[in-house]
Amino acid sequence: MTFQPVIPSGGIVGWRFLQRTYDAQLESFTNSSVNQRDRQYFLENISKVQSAEDLVSDRRLLQVALGAFGLEEDINNRFFIQKILEDGTRADDALSNRLSDKRYREFSQAFGFGPGEVRKTGLITNMEQIAEDNLVSRFEVSVGETNDTMRISLYAQHALGELAAGDSSADTKWFDLMGLPPLRSMMETALGLPSSFSQLDLDRQLEVFKDRLSGLTGSDDLAQFTEPEAIQKLTDTYLARSQIAQLQSTISPAQTALILLGAG
Repeated sequence: MTFQPVIPSGGIVGWRFLQRTYDAQLESFTNSSVNQRDRQYFLENISKVQSAEDLVSDRRLLQVALGAFGLEEDINNRFFIQKILEDGTRADDALSNRLSDKRYREFSQAFGFGPGEVRKTGLITNMEQIAEDNLVSRFEVSVGETNDTMRISLYAQHALGELAAGDSSADTKWFDLMGLPPLRSMMETALGLPSSFSQLDLDRQLEVFKDRLSGLTGSDDLAQFTEPEAIQKLTDTYLARSQIAQLQSTISPAQTALILLGAG
């Protein structure tokens, strides 16, 4: 039986419910027999993996490895994933460094198959963390099948804080955020940016992002999101704007006006 997360409604109300029940729902999801078997298989066999080819040749291992980074849709792109792993992350022209989505760099770095890197598949603590991250990510995917804004919101609760706490410069953090599709989508929606925004020059995008965030929070520095309260405020804004956009796409402007007048 497929796990079905309980999300009674969309928007902020549904989000509050999901927050209150998150631990119990995640535990129920994690304890399913399928997830427990996959976790056990990964931990029993990942230490035997000596190369990128070994990893991509074992679909069950690869599924957990990719899932931990939200890259599960690449499960059939074996050649591409093998190249990501074999190139590593040290060279500027490594494939993962040339992709806009920075999750591929994190994925490659986690296993250490690149030139001059230390293979990490034998480090049990590291692999246990990947197994746990896979379960969290799978749960988020399950939530996304019901409500994708909730999936993005869950992802942001850990990913945005980790990015904010990094040692990179303020602008580098912004560029990293732009290279993480879920966070970028959340920020664009929360700041009221149009879908065509991504077509602008990257430096211009940076200027607009910083200006809009400063207008919303009083600061353009992503370091503010080391504070849970700041992430919560951004999440609420994102969910509210998402719900308004969904409402506007399903009813006429006149009906929207009536609803807003009634709410007043």
